Amino acid sequence: MTALACFLLLAASTSIELVDEVYQIPAAEWKYVEVNLRQNPALVTASFQVESGAESGSGTVRLALMTRTDLTHLRDGFPHGLLAVTPIGKSGALDFRVRQPGDYVIVVDNRSSKALPAAVHLRIALDFARPSGPVVTQLGPRRQLTVIALAFAFFFGVVTYSARKLLRAAKKT
Repeated sequence: MTALACFLLLAASTSIELVDEVYQIPAAEWKYVEVNLRQNPALVTASFQVESGAESGSGTVRLALMTRTDLTHLRDGFPHGLLAVTPIGKSGALDFRVRQPGDYVIVVDNRSSKALPAAVHLRIALDFARPSGPVVTQLGPRRQLTVIALAFAFFFGVVTYSARKLLRAAKKT
């Protein structure tokens, strides 16, 4: 019975790990991993850690999420777009909500290192369960105070206006 319950929970999983591997990126080059989202939007989460090439300080790479069309432009040397990108470094991560079905790629770019290849541990996961709307955050303390003050001012303005109207109507009768 517990095996059936575990199977059902696994089948209902909304998160998929696409990649958890070490890639060898030659110096001054890049490689990519395909992320095909042809049906549902998803949150693409990617992270990297440079495992070698960091000894002399130049083992730095960056990740970029782009469309397949933009990858073709990159390959041909034309200007291309990026959906999300990490800073150049020895480690980093990006999260991006892909809203349109299509073919996407994660590019591991080692072009900042002209002399050293890099071994990069790359992890890519997709999460289909998170809501597709914006992430709701909390207002800062100053804005909270401003909203509260405006709400009180409006409330007391309405109460004052209503009280004056009621008092005038009571004096006439």
